[in-house]
Amino acid sequence: MATATAERQVIQLPVEPGLVCLRGMSPKRLRFEVEYGLERGTTANSFLFLPSAEEDEQIGRTAALLIHPPGASFAEPYLEQLSALVPSSTELQVVVSHVNPNRIALLHELARRWGKLRLIASNPGAKLLQDLWAQRKPTAAGEPEGPALPKLPPLTVVRGEDSIERPDGYSISLLAAPTPRWPGALMAFEETTGLLMSGKFFSAHLCSQDWAEANRSSTEEDRRYFYDCLMAPMARQVEAVLNRLDELSIRCIAPGHGPAIAESWRSLLVDYRRWGESQERSSLSVALLFASAYGNTAAIADALAQGVSRTGVRVESVNCEFTPTEKLLETIRSADALLIGSPTLGGHAPTPIVSALGTVLAEGDRSKPVGVFGSFGWSGEAIDLLESKLRDGGFSFAFEPIRVKFSPDATTIKTLEETGTGLGRSLITAQRKAQRRSGTSGGLSESRSNPAVLALGRVVGSLCVLTTRKGSGESQLSGAMVASWVSQASFSPPGLTVAVAKDRAVEALLHVGDSFALNVLASGRESGPMKQFLQPFAPGADRFAGLELEESPGGQPILPDALAWLDCSVKQRMECGDHWLIYAQVGSGALVDPEATTAVHQRRSGANY
Repeated sequence: MATATAERQVIQLPVEPGLVCLRGMSPKRLRFEVEYGLERGTTANSFLFLPSAEEDEQIGRTAALLIHPPGASFAEPYLEQLSALVPSSTELQVVVSHVNPNRIALLHELARRWGKLRLIASNPGAKLLQDLWAQRKPTAAGEPEGPALPKLPPLTVVRGEDSIERPDGYSISLLAAPTPRWPGALMAFEETTGLLMSGKFFSAHLCSQDWAEANRSSTEEDRRYFYDCLMAPMARQVEAVLNRLDELSIRCIAPGHGPAIAESWRSLLVDYRRWGESQERSSLSVALLFASAYGNTAAIADALAQGVSRTGVRVESVNCEFTPTEKLLETIRSADALLIGSPTLGGHAPTPIVSALGTVLAEGDRSKPVGVFGSFGWSGEAIDLLESKLRDGGFSFAFEPIRVKFSPDATTIKTLEETGTGLGRSLITAQRKAQRRSGTSGGLSESRSNPAVLALGRVVGSLCVLTTRKGSGESQLSGAMVASWVSQASFSPPGLTVAVAKDRAVEALLHVGDSFALNVLASGRESGPMKQFLQPFAPGADRFAGLELEESPGGQPILPDALAWLDCSVKQRMECGDHWLIYAQVGSGALVDPEATTAVHQRRSGANY
């Protein structure tokens, strides 16, 4: 059974007798936040333990138990499905894991329809519920406020771990899984079936009606992308949660987004640990301090963290509302750069941010760069406060303060990512300069004199410019890069590979299903394109400014001076150290100048470009 509203629908997926997954599905990008960047739609999974079919004379009707309800984005079809399964007179217990204004808007509707609603949350989750329940999300001038808000229902607080024993035989353990991004996170584990309802952990944003993934490879890129966007900046806390999961007899993982993992969940847990190890190996770190009332400042923080992480620099996320002072101090003192973000609420910064700012001013190292960011509705006093206090305190800024009205759009998200990448690169450059001055550069200088590395540098490739456009209108994104690690990879179908550094801005536009054009440069005419695309670009800058471009049949930018071009579609990606190896199939192309010779990139060593 399914209920649809416009582009969104909610379906019922039977899991076990008396247990149903209510899945909200959107085939289109739901939001502009960084984790939706692959644009493959999304699903929102909640889990309903049904009430008894008949009323028991001794205990009455068994309560319904709802785990991980979605946000208000799916409210209308979701409430229709839930009402068909749970009578309004039945007690409805709701386990709330991810608490934000969007979730609370749906909880308001549940409270209006089910008089016997009871909420279950962790200690931080309960605090957020109490703080946000009576708040309304800011609306544009002239918009009505909506109906009166219901009272906060009875609230049960889970401190660390708790269990729910149901008369139908199901036994659900609730496990606190706090992270800076989701301080109130709860996982639910049903012991008789081995089903782990993991919330944000192990999620993937893609639209699918299937209960479980077909195989590990079918969702691997989506789950890795979700991890890189949201989990990598808090890899240490994620590792702590993984250690707790080792104690459970898991048989299937059902995350909050995407299909369940029924066969290869062990492999996914191993991957989560492996992905986190690359963060832990970094000798450089950026402290990311934030608070977020409506999720907008957190979205900015996510995009900045994604950009920094691409360079291999570790990000330490700190939610100032739920972080002990000693942990805040440790993070500030050990970081090589500091970013602090705040919303503006009633013309002020939240108290936890003001307190964190005081700690930074007292304990922060003035030789390390800082950055300020935040969102606002009608004013941005909190951002002004952070900037003025840090400038007056003698701190140097890595970039100009970032001010975003309400929520960031796709173009702003890309600019934020590039800002984070620029910060990461600057830290790496500074570290290398310091190592050269002290004579401790070690591995890099030694590798350049290694005969094998010198020989590797003689493997040459054609000089090309990769160009791409994605989307349309105001949300259109574009990118370009000089590529010399290019090789034909297959005859049938015709295909090629190109290596793309992880910290390239264009990398985010080269996932499976994306398209690009490969412009092959001509020997003797390569200086113009090289000058254009090797120059440093400011975050969000148009790489094609001042160029007269043509367009391929696939809608990709073509350079008129190229001797040949190829229209390509990304089919596979493989992680190779500090690069991604992209395999793409060629759809069309043209040899523009048959008399020209392909430009080739000569390198002295395989340790540099």
